[in-house]
Amino acid sequence: MKKLLLGATALTLCAGFSSAAHAEFTLNILHINDFHSRFDPITSSDSNCAAENDAAGECFGGIARLKTIIDDTRGKYEGGNSLLLSAGDNFQGSLYYTTYKSKVVSDFFNQMGFDVVATGNHEFDDGPEEFLKFIDAAEFPIIGGNFDVTRDPNLAGKIRGSIVVEIGGEKIGIIGATTEDTPDIASPGDFIEFHDVIQYVRGASEALDAAGVNKIILLSHIGYTVDLEVAAALPLVDVIVGGHSHSLLGSMEGAAGPYPTMVNNPDGIEVPVVQANQYGKYLGDIAITWDDNGVVTSAVGEPYLIDASVVANEAFKGQLQELLGPIEEMTSTVIGTATDKLEGAREVCRVQECSMGNLLADAILDRVADQGATIAFQNGGGIRASIDAGQITVGDVLTVLPFSNTLATVQISGADVIEALENGVSDVENGAGRFAQVAGLKYTYTLAKPAGERVSDVLVKGEGDSWVPIDEDASYIIVTNNYVRGGGDGYGTFAQGDNPYDFGPPLEQVVAEYIAKLGGEYTPYTDGRITIVE
Repeated sequence: MKKLLLGATALTLCAGFSSAAHAEFTLNILHINDFHSRFDPITSSDSNCAAENDAAGECFGGIARLKTIIDDTRGKYEGGNSLLLSAGDNFQGSLYYTTYKSKVVSDFFNQMGFDVVATGNHEFDDGPEEFLKFIDAAEFPIIGGNFDVTRDPNLAGKIRGSIVVEIGGEKIGIIGATTEDTPDIASPGDFIEFHDVIQYVRGASEALDAAGVNKIILLSHIGYTVDLEVAAALPLVDVIVGGHSHSLLGSMEGAAGPYPTMVNNPDGIEVPVVQANQYGKYLGDIAITWDDNGVVTSAVGEPYLIDASVVANEAFKGQLQELLGPIEEMTSTVIGTATDKLEGAREVCRVQECSMGNLLADAILDRVADQGATIAFQNGGGIRASIDAGQITVGDVLTVLPFSNTLATVQISGADVIEALENGVSDVENGAGRFAQVAGLKYTYTLAKPAGERVSDVLVKGEGDSWVPIDEDASYIIVTNNYVRGGGDGYGTFAQGDNPYDFGPPLEQVVAEYIAKLGGEYTPYTDGRITIVE
């Protein structure tokens, strides 16, 4: 036996074995990524789907439909070779996770037949302890990669960096990689060290190759653009199945690139890179063919949109129904009190500064201020109700924020901030939901001017209590929700920004934690951060 140390763990292989000789080998890879515990169906804009809308065939995804399409697709390949993968971030993003944590993920994933699951940064949101519960409960291997857990008392010896599976008589090496930013955007603790992705994958792939494995898949949670860089830099990685950036690939409108995206590696061989959007809305399906030398000769497939034509698995529907009791109980939980009405009416929050908009913008900015974010945007259309004076329950907050939106950040220039504000006030006359409630920012808009020329006097926080004109050439980290960050409500400026990241916690959770941080009592206010000139 020969032991090869690969980053987070040791991979044990038989020295010198070789794959059975075949002129050609085809593997059908089914994959999801960034599921984020979205067990119920979602709308076209990724919000919660009401039962009546789902019954009308207007919604997508949901674990019960995902189960059906996975079973049907694998059945299609019966007698052939298939592999079911998840590229990580299965934690966080719904009340199912808030209530049941990792157990709800492992319970359903164990029934779905996953072959290998990658580690996403959100698997560390509740610390290594919760991730360990997931690993212990999983009936499938979870791989890490470019992070060292040897000093962590919870995870030491519990996670492998790579794995070799045998399918159709062939040895397939699968390497894990997780974004190096995890310590900044999650809670892995003080004892887990993250290392350079390319250097780690280079060493892991060379070790697999030396052991006779000539078919290598990188199952990554590092983002689409980084996947492309890895593919271009390393000669031994044959296929990359990715996540983290929630990228939609394919020929559909809004796609970030083709499915698969082909990248020339240092030897001039094309490497297919795939990803399947988010929330179980798509199932990726790619057929990879290798020749006898382990060179990919074909990569053909597409992501399947899981719409109402997919019949939901009845057993899964029943299990979800059983889980709803404690969730419904949780929505009645009191999280604080409001000393006055929190104004959230659309007639107000889509035209001018409103107290609900201030609460939401202040809360999300507070959540990521320690990460350098200085400006918050909350679209008025994301505010769906007011809250009267008195007790504030979880249900109240969910009524205000019914879309299961999550925190997201992006880096843009001061000029782009102004452009985003112009978008926000471009259709005020029609009460468009794009109107920007803000924090860390002040601005004026003139209704009489044409759209695109309405915004003026944009100020950002200076030292102490001072406000200074925004620097159009400077770079600012913006916090908003995942819908707006992805370009929703016309915010294409955010979709094209640098270092985009869907940070993860649901907005309702962020608001509840913010009110608790303030002592449980909240006094609604406006402070002149938005000025209107008629």
